[in-house]
Amino acid sequence: MARTLVTGGTGHLGRLVVPRLVEAVDEVRVVSRSPHASGDGIEYVVADWTTGEGLTEAVRGADVVVHLAGDQLHNEATAQALLRAVREAGHRPHLVNVSVVGAERVPVRTGFDRRVLGYMPSKYAAERVLEGSGLPWTNLRATQFHELVLIAARGLGKLPVVPAPTGWQAQPIAADEVAARLVELALGSPQGRVPDLAGPEVHTFRAMIRGYLDAVGSRRPTVPVRVPGGASRAYAAGANLAPDRAVGKQTWAEFLAAEAGPGRR
Repeated sequence: MARTLVTGGTGHLGRLVVPRLVEAVDEVRVVSRSPHASGDGIEYVVADWTTGEGLTEAVRGADVVVHLAGDQLHNEATAQALLRAVREAGHRPHLVNVSVVGAERVPVRTGFDRRVLGYMPSKYAAERVLEGSGLPWTNLRATQFHELVLIAARGLGKLPVVPAPTGWQAQPIAADEVAARLVELALGSPQGRVPDLAGPEVHTFRAMIRGYLDAVGSRRPTVPVRVPGGASRAYAAGANLAPDRAVGKQTWAEFLAAEAGPGRR
């Protein structure tokens, strides 16, 4: 079975991907910024994405690299660091990358757009780096995770009046469903860009916030707020959606019932 490396394996999505891989392959290695005790079929290695220290040894011998590492704005630099390490290690693993639906359709021209929605073009830039690497690759785009929308809703829900960006839409999907698909792709042959993975329903962001408030028993009102910029207009126009790929199973309401209902923190 393939020796598999997971970057970003200690993040939210990584913690769902790694256990599935442990059940399916002989060796699973996880890149982390800080030390973790190896065990339960997982080898943890420390590497620095900024300096590249430790990355070459991390990727050495891997047949498959599931690339989940990244942040709001530095996904391109992270992808470039990964490729440098792969070349220094001197082999050609299958790169399996996770990205976001509509990555190339959300323009970012202002500082405000970059701070709020810069993740989208950053992920698209990372896609281009990996696709142009000359290595075998597979790229999966997914819509917004339920869990990430919940984080935003919890933060906004603490305000006396809850702002909701005017017209913004989302098609949230369970992160575990994305994890399952990534593992399936990691176990297969390189496929290039595969069909997008999107949640079962499209909602306005305001409706999702209202659903969260209702789930936690909050009567705080929501108020529409106009967010300036081309990126905001793209979200309102549905650039981040894939209605023809609504293959996810868990709905936002089902997720809220499980994670934000009475008795939940």
